[in-house]
Amino acid sequence: MITVYGGVMLALIVAMFLLLARGLVGPTVYDRILAANAFGTKTVLFIALLGFFNDRAGLFLDLALVYALINYVTTVAILKLVKEAQLG
Repeated sequence: MITVYGGVMLALIVAMFLLLARGLVGPTVYDRILAANAFGTKTVLFIALLGFFNDRAGLFLDLALVYALINYVTTVAILKLVKEAQLG
């Protein structure tokens, strides 16, 4: 089972690097915000898998949930800022 977790974690890291590249070269501000949100979601999955990998799922799932909440609130706040300031 450790091999499965390791493979999934490696795939998540590759996806995170692709999202980082998309966020850096996104043609519009909305593409960059979407890439940042998806990067945060992949980070939540990575934290949860890290907890299962280390047999401390309870602690890491709590951290993942807090990070997911922060990611959501930040994305909504940035989208509201972009909408109000007409940056897009």
